[in-house]
Amino acid sequence: MLQVYTSENNKPAVMRRGILLYKRNYQNTVLRRCAATVLSLFFMIMMVNAQDLHFSQFFNSPLTTNPANTGFLPENDYRLGANYRQQWTNIPAQFKTISVFGDAQAFRDRFESGWVGLGGAILRDVAGSGNLTSTKVYGSAAYHQMLGSTGLLSAGFNIGWANKRVDVTKFTYDNQWNGKFFDAGAPSGENFAATSINYLDMQVGLNYAYFPSDNVYMHAGVSVHHVNSPKESFFSTSFDPNTGEVYDNTIARRYIAFADAMIKINDRVIVSPGAYFTTQAKARELTLGLHANYNLSGDGETQLIAGLYYRYGDAAVPMLGFQWKSVRLMFSYDATTSSLKNYNNMYGASEFALLYNGFYNQYNQNLRSTQCPVPRF
Repeated sequence: MLQVYTSENNKPAVMRRGILLYKRNYQNTVLRRCAATVLSLFFMIMMVNAQDLHFSQFFNSPLTTNPANTGFLPENDYRLGANYRQQWTNIPAQFKTISVFGDAQAFRDRFESGWVGLGGAILRDVAGSGNLTSTKVYGSAAYHQMLGSTGLLSAGFNIGWANKRVDVTKFTYDNQWNGKFFDAGAPSGENFAATSINYLDMQVGLNYAYFPSDNVYMHAGVSVHHVNSPKESFFSTSFDPNTGEVYDNTIARRYIAFADAMIKINDRVIVSPGAYFTTQAKARELTLGLHANYNLSGDGETQLIAGLYYRYGDAAVPMLGFQWKSVRLMFSYDATTSSLKNYNNMYGASEFALLYNGFYNQYNQNLRSTQCPVPRF
């Protein structure tokens, strides 16, 4: 018998349930894709508009924290380091940050109880589905002056080139929505003046260190980033003709303050508390915590490092590391504690830091032990 269905209500119950199930699955798929896209854009906007690049292990990224840290090496003559951070790995558009740096003391024979620090850093950050890529190359210099036998004052700056580019072909736009899906071949309606921009950038900083005894060392500093007020924009105009709004493309100045210490508890344990605060535009970040070095070998050549930090309102950051002679490797993980944990399942960021500290010769190693008596095993 031939059946002709004139409406959905006339269809058999099994077929109606099948159609409803198909629609529901299709809607859920669309919603999941839309949610993932919105979440990716939300995270990218946070990264682009809120803050510059940063690392949870701020004490293992000294030159990006404060240019006055250049050549600030109480325990050695030169330093090489690298940092890697991967954030929000469970969303479609990930965020990766890499930095390499090096600094050294210079002209120690030219100044009485002082020296010059010289260094440089290269940073690269890739964010979001459009591969928003930031590349920065800085050269830095600082001067360090001993104040008596227990204090050290440092002032420094860095200056460098910054590039930011984006792959606009990987974005989708509202004009490309045809009612069913995004048509990548349709005009976007956006007027990009450029997909790659360059600018000059400059930072300044000031530090103070205090060495009251061989068992206690304290260090604090402040810095200002983007003091030359550079501008960045991929558009030819800062005026929106649709809303009449004028955008300020000047990069907001970023202010950073930090404090840390080393306290020798006994011949086996050195504790290092630390605090880090930064503000830029309307974004703020406060991190508090400590890590400890445990002397495994008895002579200080082999050390186990463990710690816990907390970024207020955002994440708990446990960390673990190992030091062998002059080489230190540390790993940390940002476990999201804010409301974002409902979307990323607490998958925050993983971070690695590798540092090497060295001396020019044995004489300098012995001299440093008497001039800057930081806690040692």
